[in-house]
Amino acid sequence: MAKNVAAPRPEALPRHVAVIMDGNGRWAKKRLLPRSAGHTAGMYKVKTIIRQSSDLGIRYLTLYAFSTENWKRPKAEVGFLMKLLIEFLNQELEEMHARNVIFRTIGDVTALPQPVQDVLAGAVEKTRNNTGLTVNIALNYGSRAEIAEAARRAAQDVKAGKITPEEISEELFSGYLETSGQPDPDLLIRTSGEERLSNFLLFQLAYAEFYFTPVLWPDFDEQEYLRALEAYQGRGRRYGGLES
Repeated sequence: MAKNVAAPRPEALPRHVAVIMDGNGRWAKKRLLPRSAGHTAGMYKVKTIIRQSSDLGIRYLTLYAFSTENWKRPKAEVGFLMKLLIEFLNQELEEMHARNVIFRTIGDVTALPQPVQDVLAGAVEKTRNNTGLTVNIALNYGSRAEIAEAARRAAQDVKAGKITPEEISEELFSGYLETSGQPDPDLLIRTSGEERLSNFLLFQLAYAEFYFTPVLWPDFDEQEYLRALEAYQGRGRRYGGLES
């Protein structure tokens, strides 16, 4: 049995953690349960990681909940995921608000069912003026689509004379992305043993530290999160330079 991990040093915490929550289906299959049981178990881990991130003092948390490719899944499974999202927010919004959490979405939520859009909009509005942890839930999100849309918006501003092509820098372009105004993720965690980005935050993750774990998302508890943060604190972040 793995030993418990001590709380991380506050001064060495990542400001922004991004998570690809993977493995719900495999968790359920191992237990001879329907995939829906895995998604339900995974929902409770979302609550866990939000609560723990808030307690630790992490400023931004971005969770990959539903990608643009996830529409390819069976209609019944997609429908269950949408209902689960509504259930999660109905159950957890008051606690998030009490914890001073800011709830945001990234991705094209206009393609989601109207009841989901309504609950999301309510959560965003209720927590708009909070000042604690910012939680970005990526829904109907794909990074290539986000970058293409950012390029279109920049091109429109050039056409309108608001900016010149010469003014377009990495910093200016990042302002057209859905994470505008937030620091790029310092740490990416992906559960379930897969080691790919799956079209997630391709621009923003340029200098992030990656942490891949074989642990399936429904089993990713507080100690597993601390192990990821401990691994991050042991990395030397040079951004292409030399270690001092």
